[in-house]
Amino acid sequence: QVQLVESGGGLVQAGGSMRLACTASGRTFSNYVMSWFRQAPGKEREFVASISRGGGVTHYADSSAGRFTISRDNAKNTVYLQMNSLQPEDTAVYYCAAGLKAQPMAELRAYDYWGQGTQVTVSS
Repeated sequence: QVQLVESGGGLVQAGGSMRLACTASGRTFSNYVMSWFRQAPGKEREFVASISRGGGVTHYADSSAGRFTISRDNAKNTVYLQMNSLQPEDTAVYYCAAGLKAQPMAELRAYDYWGQGTQVTVSS
């Protein structure tokens, strides 16, 4: 089992920045591809970003590319999501997910474990 706990959400004005963290406990963190997803009210959960086991390869959704940065610190069992130039449409509950294979990476079914989510609200 892997337990994932997100933190760092809250309220920010449009144009602002926020950093989310997701700390894992349980099995070996570095064995897992880590991703961030988000779910806005009334919408399906969607892929935001993914990072490889060693951190050397990252992928982003079109909506987050150029504004968000995913990173990880395997020594701290933590994955981060730095979000810049936030807009009201970024308002959502953000979830981290862990998958041994995580393929296809943008699909929920590819992940083995999920955090409980953290709310991010961007005001206009």
